[in-house]
Amino acid sequence: MARASPTYVCGSCGGETLKWQGQCPLCGEWNSLEQRSAASARPTPAAKAVALSSGVATAAAEARIATGAQELDRVLGGGIVPGSVILLGGDPGIGKSTLLLQVAAFVAASRMVLYASGEESVSQMSLRAQRLSLAAPAVSVVAETDLAAILALAGERGASLLLIDSIQTVQSATAGAPAGALSQLRECTAELVRFAKTSGTAVIIVGHVTKEGTIAGPRLLEHLVDTVLYFEHEAGSRYRIVRATKNRFGAVNELGFFAMTGSGLREVKNPAAIFLARSSEPAPGSIVTVAREGGRPLLIELQALVDRMRFGAPRRIAQGLDANRLAMLLAAASRHAGVSLQEHDVFVNVVGGIEIGETSTDLPALIALASSLRGQPLPAQLVSFGEIGLTGEVRPVAYGDERLREAQAQGFRLAIVPQGNAPRSAPSGMRVIAVTRIAAALEAALARGG
Repeated sequence: MARASPTYVCGSCGGETLKWQGQCPLCGEWNSLEQRSAASARPTPAAKAVALSSGVATAAAEARIATGAQELDRVLGGGIVPGSVILLGGDPGIGKSTLLLQVAAFVAASRMVLYASGEESVSQMSLRAQRLSLAAPAVSVVAETDLAAILALAGERGASLLLIDSIQTVQSATAGAPAGALSQLRECTAELVRFAKTSGTAVIIVGHVTKEGTIAGPRLLEHLVDTVLYFEHEAGSRYRIVRATKNRFGAVNELGFFAMTGSGLREVKNPAAIFLARSSEPAPGSIVTVAREGGRPLLIELQALVDRMRFGAPRRIAQGLDANRLAMLLAAASRHAGVSLQEHDVFVNVVGGIEIGETSTDLPALIALASSLRGQPLPAQLVSFGEIGLTGEVRPVAYGDERLREAQAQGFRLAIVPQGNAPRSAPSGMRVIAVTRIAAALEAALARGG
């Protein structure tokens, strides 16, 4: 019988070729081809189809597993779905292992939990649990990097939740590469997905991130799993944000807020405490907007600074906002409101280190810029949101009533919003000014400044 020739698999796109090349012929990535021995022929298992409405299919739809943290349950869509695979990424030291240990301790009170660590010994994990004051005698811990041994132990114990910390440290004998290699990451994740779907065990995988902030390894990992969570934080801040970038069982871009304390991660039930720590005295260029991230509105302070250009070309710097959209807003303000910043440096910052991808920050950004340009503070109880069009119109955004109710609940009494978001009856104690053009919005805001 002729010997099967090896194939070379691209770690970026998964494409195969019969000979090694410096560049993948399919995706063009350099030095991404890895040798893989041809798999031996195995009998094809018989597939069995089940009617979606049958009792066999519906019996698998068990209740979600609560994590013990309402903020994390919100991000996941209501808890962990049995048989799902969750990929958690974040910078080193941000608190990924701490969060997982806290989740494991809570779930272990009612279900079997197996925590497999390839980065810490059992004694080190025990010390960390003591430091966090976690009573976790029911959590089974194993310091192992062999994936086959981990899955065998999870199946033997009948684990409802399996935690892998981290995917870069485990390895499978079928991949034929060292731990952390692209082929290992892909094969180990695929085996974990197969195990979760066939056994009903929920799996949480910790993944390292690159310097660009994305999970290390081929993008295929994020396609294989059901949910992708990113742990984010601002340098020097004790606050942590868990963001869902993919979720088959819930909303995408949902956010959960935590604070790192000496006893572990603590939930932040009111995120306004993070984003609204404003100065006691009103300052030009500061305004509060209501952004909607995931399934809830968030009140966030937006700051702008306009300074006369000293040399060279004017700078346009945006932190937390799209810099290209900022340039568009400056052009619209110059053309339709007479606010010219061609000879000024412009800086815009979203307080708290959060990234806002929606257009509701257009109107408050322009109001803050005009306030900084004139050196005129805005009212402390002013809130604003709205999209700006290239023709100078102020366009409505989604969930306007919900944004106004949240602002009113936080004590804001004046709102400048698009005409399309004007409520039939304003929230109690709040005055709502509806505008249709940029010039009218700036006039309404600055006439009440000071």
